[in-house]
Amino acid sequence: MPLSDVPLASVCLCVISAAGRAHSPCLWEGLPERNAGSQTRGCPALGSRQHWPWSAAAKPKGNCRVKAQTLQGPMAEEAPKKTGLERSTAPQDDLQGLQDSVFSSESDNSLYFTYSGQPNTLEVRDLSYQVDMASQVPWFKQLAHFKMPWTSHKDSCEQGIQNLSFKMRSGQMLAVIGSSGCGRASLLDVITGRGPGGKIKSGQIWINGQPSTAQLVRKCVAHVRQHDQLLPNLTVRETLAFVAQLRLPRNFSQAQRDKRVDDVIAELRLRQCANTRVGNIYVRGVSGGERRRVSIGVQLLWNPGILILDEPTSGLDSFTAHNLVKTLSRLAKGNRLVLLSIHQPRSDIFGLFDLVLLMTSGTTIYLGAAQHMVQYFTAVGHPCPRYSNPADYYVDLTSIDRRSKEQEVATRETARSLAALFKEKVRGFDDFLWTAESREQGVGTCVQSRQISNDFRDLPTLLIHGAEACLMSLIIGFLYYGHGAIQLSLTDTAALLFMIGALVPFNVILDVISKCHSERALLYYELEDGLYTAGPYFFAKILGEFPEHCVYIIIYGMPIYWLANLRPGLEPFLLHFLLVWLVVFCCRVMALAAAALLPTFHMSSFFGNALYNSFYLTGGFMISLDNLWTVPALISKVSFLRWCFEGLMKIQFSGHAYYMEAGNITIRIPGDMILNSMGLNSYPLYAIYFFVIGISCGFVILYYLSLRFIKQKSSQDW
Repeated sequence: MPLSDVPLASVCLCVISAAGRAHSPCLWEGLPERNAGSQTRGCPALGSRQHWPWSAAAKPKGNCRVKAQTLQGPMAEEAPKKTGLERSTAPQDDLQGLQDSVFSSESDNSLYFTYSGQPNTLEVRDLSYQVDMASQVPWFKQLAHFKMPWTSHKDSCEQGIQNLSFKMRSGQMLAVIGSSGCGRASLLDVITGRGPGGKIKSGQIWINGQPSTAQLVRKCVAHVRQHDQLLPNLTVRETLAFVAQLRLPRNFSQAQRDKRVDDVIAELRLRQCANTRVGNIYVRGVSGGERRRVSIGVQLLWNPGILILDEPTSGLDSFTAHNLVKTLSRLAKGNRLVLLSIHQPRSDIFGLFDLVLLMTSGTTIYLGAAQHMVQYFTAVGHPCPRYSNPADYYVDLTSIDRRSKEQEVATRETARSLAALFKEKVRGFDDFLWTAESREQGVGTCVQSRQISNDFRDLPTLLIHGAEACLMSLIIGFLYYGHGAIQLSLTDTAALLFMIGALVPFNVILDVISKCHSERALLYYELEDGLYTAGPYFFAKILGEFPEHCVYIIIYGMPIYWLANLRPGLEPFLLHFLLVWLVVFCCRVMALAAAALLPTFHMSSFFGNALYNSFYLTGGFMISLDNLWTVPALISKVSFLRWCFEGLMKIQFSGHAYYMEAGNITIRIPGDMILNSMGLNSYPLYAIYFFVIGISCGFVILYYLSLRFIKQKSSQDW
C-alpha cells in the first residue's frame, strides 16, 4: 500500500498493558465518525468485515494509543523538535485535531472572522435546467465555421439538471461531486444567476425564504470563480484593501476597513504573505494556494452569509488543496453556508465535507452527510471496497462510459436506477437554506487609485516603455539633426513632422489593447459581483492613463524638438507639445474602445491596427489631400493623424518664412505658400485642436458604450 494512502491521524500503536497483555493492532479503531468518513481503508482487526466498517468507526476498541509528530509547513509558528512516531502512555488524544495540525498551514485553528448576521438558508425545489450548447460557442467562432449565430441555437439544448431538490443552512459545507458533464457547473450557474444561454424549465430557488432574484443573489451570495483574476503587481494586503474600499458600506471608517482586511488575512492564514505581490504566471508572487485564498478573501471581505466556489482546488497539489478545504470548513463553522463544486476529492478532503451531492447527467444519486455516504451505498448493494476512496469509487460507479454503445447503455441504466432509488428513499423528506449586507456605490476614486497603483508597480514594463521612448526619440532626433551648418530641407521637415505625429502614437496601440485584455476577466467578474458599475472603471482607465501618458510624451517629444531644431520659441514648443499630447491620447482611447468592443486580443489588435493604418494613409503626407477620392477623403476628415500633421505644419511654417538656397541664390518662400501647396491650410490652428478633441470624445463615448452594453468576458469565458 503506498505511503500516501496511510492516514497520519489514524495510526494507532499497540502498547503493552500493565498486566503484560498485548492488544491486537488496529489502524482504524478509535477513529471519530467524521474523520472515519474521510478515510478509504478497511480494518484488518474487524475480521469478517470486507468493506468499510462505517457504523463501527466511532467505537473505540482496545487500548490503542496514538501519538504522531505534528508536521508543520513554513507558515507554522513553531518548528517541531522531533520527528517520527513515538509510543505514548497518555490518554487517547483527539485524532481529528491531530490530523488538522498535520495538514494545517498554521497551527492556529481559531475563528477570526465569523458571519454575524441571521442564519441563512438556500433551498432548491424541483429544479430542471436546460443548457444551450450553441450559446457556449462565441459568435466569431461560429462564423469561422460558416454558421450564422442566429440560426445555430436550434436543437442545441441539453438537459443540465433534472428535478433537483435540496436545502442548506448556515454552518454547513456542501460539496457537489461527479464526473465531467454531471451538472456541477450548471447548478452553480443557476444559483448565482450567471448561466450563459441556459433556461430553467421548472422549479425555483429560494434564498432565506424568498424567491431568488438578481438583486437578492448580489446581496447575499459571494461567488468565487475557478480561475483567479487578480492584479499581479499589488500585494495581498493592497488587493484586499482596495476591494474593502469598493465593497464595504460608506459608514465604515478607514480604521474599520483596515480591521476588516486584517481579520480576513488572519482568517485565511495569509499573514506571512500579506506584503507579497499576488503575481501570476508571468510575475513571481505568492503560491497557488495562497492566491486562491486571496480570491476567497476578495469575496469574504463584505462578510457574506453564503459562499459559492467553482472547483476551488483545481490546479493545486493535494497538500495545498487539503489546506484550502480546511479553510473553507473553518469558514462554514463561522456561521456561513459554503457550497462548492469539486471533481474527485481525495479521502482526507472528503472527510471535511458536511454534506455531499453526488450527481450524474444532471440527476441526484446521493445527497446527505458525507460520513453516511458509504453506509447508504452499502445498504443499497454497492459497498465501498477496502482501501478505496469513497468519492473516487462512487463517482466512477455513476459515470457514463461512452467507449461503446453497450457500455453507455449499461452505465446509464445503473445511474438511472440509483437516481430512482434515492428519490424513493427521500420521498416525503423536507430538508432543504440564507442573507448579507448592502454594498457601496461611489467607488470611482478607489478604482482609479487601484488602477494607478497596479500600473506603476509594474516597473519592468514602465522602464521598457521609458527606454523605448528615449531611444526612439534620440534615433529620430539625430537622424533629423538640424543645428549649425546642417539645416533640414523642406521635404525633410515635413517628413519629420509627419513621423512625430504618426510614429509616437503607433507604439501605444498594442500596449493598451494588451493591458485591457489582461484585465478583462477581472473586470467582468467584478461587474457581475456588483463591486462597481461600468462608469467608475471607465473613469479609472481614462484618468489612470494620464500620468504614464504625460511622461511618455515628454520623453518622446522634447529631445526630437531640440535635436531637429524646430521653430524656436516657447509658444511654438507648447503648441507643438499640446497637439502631440492630444493625438497620442486620442490614439489611447481608440485602443481602449477597440479592446472593449471586440472579445479577443487578436480581433482587437487587428481592428485597431486597421483603423490606425487607414488614418495613416489618409494623413496628407503619403498622398496629397487634394488627390484623394471620395471614401479616403471622408476617412481623412476623422483621421487624427491628418489633423496632427496639418497642425504641426501650421505651427512650424505659418507666419514664418523658409529660405532655400539654389546655387548662389537664396529664395525666400513664405510658410503659408508651403501650406497651401500641400492642402494643409484649410482651417485655422485652433479649429484643428477642436477637431482632435472631438475625435477623442467620439472614441471615449464608444469606449463607454462598449463597457456599458458589451459583456467584457475574457477569451476563455466566451
